[in-house]
Amino acid sequence: MNEPVAGTEPTPQAPWHRVHPVSPLVRGWIAVVAVAFVYGQNTLSSLFEPDEAQPDGDYLAGGSLLIPVLIGSGILLAILLGFLGSWWFTKYQITDKHVNVNSGMIFRQQRQARIDRVQAIDIAQPLVARIFGLAELRFDVADSGSAAMSLAFIKIAEAQELRNTILARAAGLKDIQAPGQPGGQVTAPPLGDPADEGSSHLQAPHAHDPAGQAQPLAAERVVATVPIGRLIGSLVLRPVTVFVVLGVVALAVSMSAFEGFRPVYLLPAFLGAGGLMWNHINTGYNFKAATSADGLRLSYGLLDTRHQTVPPGRVQAIKVSGPLLWRRLGWYRVTVNVAGIGGGTSNDAEERSVLLPVGTYEDVLAVLSVVLPDPGTPAAREFFAAAISGSGDGYGFTVSPPRVRFISPLVHRRQGYAVTETALVARSGALHRTVAIVPHERTQGIRLHQGPLARRLGVADIRLATIAGPVTPVVYQMDLDEARALFLAQSDRAAIARKKSDTNHWLKESP
Repeated sequence: MNEPVAGTEPTPQAPWHRVHPVSPLVRGWIAVVAVAFVYGQNTLSSLFEPDEAQPDGDYLAGGSLLIPVLIGSGILLAILLGFLGSWWFTKYQITDKHVNVNSGMIFRQQRQARIDRVQAIDIAQPLVARIFGLAELRFDVADSGSAAMSLAFIKIAEAQELRNTILARAAGLKDIQAPGQPGGQVTAPPLGDPADEGSSHLQAPHAHDPAGQAQPLAAERVVATVPIGRLIGSLVLRPVTVFVVLGVVALAVSMSAFEGFRPVYLLPAFLGAGGLMWNHINTGYNFKAATSADGLRLSYGLLDTRHQTVPPGRVQAIKVSGPLLWRRLGWYRVTVNVAGIGGGTSNDAEERSVLLPVGTYEDVLAVLSVVLPDPGTPAAREFFAAAISGSGDGYGFTVSPPRVRFISPLVHRRQGYAVTETALVARSGALHRTVAIVPHERTQGIRLHQGPLARRLGVADIRLATIAGPVTPVVYQMDLDEARALFLAQSDRAAIARKKSDTNHWLKESP
């Protein structure tokens, strides 16, 4: 048997913790209500139906009530015992390298997430959880395609502390202690003031940190908010809202021509439109974006609130979009591709990919200053103004050749690309304008695409591959020689950038 080395002590094992005792009730209250409703309805209907054995049709009452009450009490007791067992067998552990969650009473389940692969952590509070002051931690892990693991439910203060600890460790700060473990409090490296590092940074005036001192890990500075008036205005002016309203009106007019038409027939259409609008209001209400040492923090929600953290080093692609009616008011939307969130096919993935539901140009710059701290170009404000609203070949943009005018009459002077020291910026769209930004080190692949008409015109599209998400970076209708040069040059830039930078541990100090 090997003896321990003198002067050394074995590393203590991280303790296991249980979730809050009412967690099963928060998760399964809908099932309890449904069982109670169905059982109560059936019981009452059987108790008070007329007794055909009695000539006067008397109703059963009092004497038959004991057995249903006993059966109902037994069902309730079984549910409570199931909740107790679920709580007892659900435990979690935070180590230096992993997050472990064990659950299941009959069928045991053990889940593990590597901390260095954690992409983001959300704190979600459904309505019932908010009543009890509880929250759910949702972990996104690289290559998982969805929420890899969740921890539900724990106290909101504990959830915030766990999120800070795990994100700090994922960022490379190895001395951060998990809650309940020995160790002192560790603060993040200084955030600094990007305005002092050159004009290439995008930091907006209202996001300025005059102190420039080290902030506690939980500290944050608000960079953008969404007033309720702007949120409602953006809902009314959304293209999808306009089309839905026009569609419902057209349907009502066409159906009213038929005999026997009733307004109730339009109820499904109104419910669908109302659900779409409600989702926009519920996820954009009280929206706040704040910068912190662990990334961009987002909080939003009306009934169900969510606190989401997007680490800057994990953003794969960024899109700034401006619908026609929004641009009249200077409003834009910012979405991103982040590994682990998924392809945006579900409402949940789409909501979590939004960094700014609707904001001004200053709000856009403030958000970009966090997820793209170094745009790699001087006069960054003017450069992104040209990217979002401009056209032509100013500020380093290369646009489509004039010969594509007859197939792209509105957009041929706008669609194109520009390359900075850190990213490729592709712009497109005339009425609905979009800008896609892909950091060089996040370019996972590049493809040259040319259809039959494009071959006749001597142009091609360049498609950049990133992880799945709402951002699809494409440079449209470039001259063929220009497209081939970009194809080769961007491949080299991506390879060189991946060797030079490792943004997974974005807080680790350089040696």
